[in-house]
Amino acid sequence: MAIGESAKARGTFVTWLLMTSLVACAGPEPLLRANAKYQLQGKEAAKFDVAACEQKAQAAGLKPGTNRGGNVGAGGAIGLVGGAAVGASSGIVGGPTGIAIGAGVGAVLGLTIGMVGGAYRPLEPDPPYADAVVRCLIEKGYDVSGWQ
Repeated sequence: MAIGESAKARGTFVTWLLMTSLVACAGPEPLLRANAKYQLQGKEAAKFDVAACEQKAQAAGLKPGTNRGGNVGAGGAIGLVGGAAVGASSGIVGGPTGIAIGAGVGAVLGLTIGMVGGAYRPLEPDPPYADAVVRCLIEKGYDVSGWQ
């Protein structure tokens, strides 16, 4: 591998790591309908009201639920184990070397596919937390149509 290729590979990995860490923090958020309150306050003020209701629910001891980081980790772990098993069974024809190579390649592919799948898994808030946030937003005059 040439020096330029190594730097390019490192740059690609750093970019991937940065993108993964940015989406890892994202949690489920309530979807607000554009009712009179929302239109009067505007999008930015509505975001502050949502944040205030979320903090109120967390202060009461309720947990938000799933986030992208947890989904990516779980998907990656399942993909790693499953990919290694499938790869090892595919490499049986090549003997011990084939098993080792198959397990390695399968683990890498399974990890990658599992992480991507986990990143796109829908986020679902913990039901008591979601109820508390929705109740708070309704008291403030908003209409909540679900979570994203």
